[in-house]
Amino acid sequence: MKDAFGIPQSLLVLGGTSEIALATVRRLVVRGTRTVWLAGRPSPGLESAATELRALAGEVRTVAFDALDPESHEAVLGKVFAEGDIDMVLLAFGILGDQAHDEREPVAAVRVAQTNYTGAVSAGLVSARALQSQGHGSLVVLSSVAGERARRGNFIYGSSKAGLDVFAQGLGDALHGTGVHVMVVRPGFVRSRMTAGLAETPLTTTPEAVATAIELGLRRRSETVWVPGALRVVMSAVRHLPRAVVRRLPL
Repeated sequence: MKDAFGIPQSLLVLGGTSEIALATVRRLVVRGTRTVWLAGRPSPGLESAATELRALAGEVRTVAFDALDPESHEAVLGKVFAEGDIDMVLLAFGILGDQAHDEREPVAAVRVAQTNYTGAVSAGLVSARALQSQGHGSLVVLSSVAGERARRGNFIYGSSKAGLDVFAQGLGDALHGTGVHVMVVRPGFVRSRMTAGLAETPLTTTPEAVATAIELGLRRRSETVWVPGALRVVMSAVRHLPRAVVRRLPL
């Protein structure tokens, strides 16, 4: 169960090598999280992350999980929940893709959509049902401001995040009153391996800043978290701009 301040005692990360996820785990472990599951494709990176965290947390375990294999999600995640209650699930997997390449290669574009949206729908529903069965817990979903408005430079990625965001909001409404809390996190440009080599934008943030915002959102039981917070106002304006204006902006 969570403590009096909303910090989970047990945490399942879907996307166990995500820099944002690992920054979040490190922050929560310092504040009392004791059991951590890192779910992802078996890799040296996943094992390295687990080894690092074992120096901080009471128990860290890994589990093989593939976002692109939704038929396996119920069995894989079911085994995790069978080991004991999970106080928080952090849905953190996703890929950015390469917009120019993916426009020329539709199969690559579909992979972005399947990973970021289809895989997340499957894993999100399986996790939500498990949390509801145990009667408590939080599902934290990493979305993106890219899903707020279609932009020429990343509309494939943005469309997948738009779908994920709407799905997570609806899931939160469906679970209202069940004891399960759904929180959507909308970071802006995050300085990380995934964005290495890309030009930074105004209000660029870091994995550690997103982790801080997630902790605060858990304490407040927020439904939506923007990182940084100023993006709420910025994107509210961008969302209502005429398309002719948006086309001229360096987005």
